[in-house]
Amino acid sequence: MDGDKKKIAVNVGGKGYTLVSSDPPAYVQRVAAFADRTLRETAMATHQSVQQAAILAVISLADEVIKSQDEISRLRRENQQLRGTTES
Repeated sequence: MDGDKKKIAVNVGGKGYTLVSSDPPAYVQRVAAFADRTLRETAMATHQSVQQAAILAVISLADEVIKSQDEISRLRRENQQLRGTTES
């Protein structure tokens, strides 16, 4: 599976990085662009340095991920309950 991995150059926060991923390069670029946009927006909104804004952006993104995971769990439970009522 390691043979499927590719090196992809991205730019986040004004710095270049080389990422290694088995995901399509266009997807990796999209993820990096989202991270860069989030970082820049956070830096502008908070008037913090890029380094300080990075921590705030990570916390914000972690919040979004956890809320999304909670919503997915809730929807799965609801789906299971609905399936149970239709099978009865």
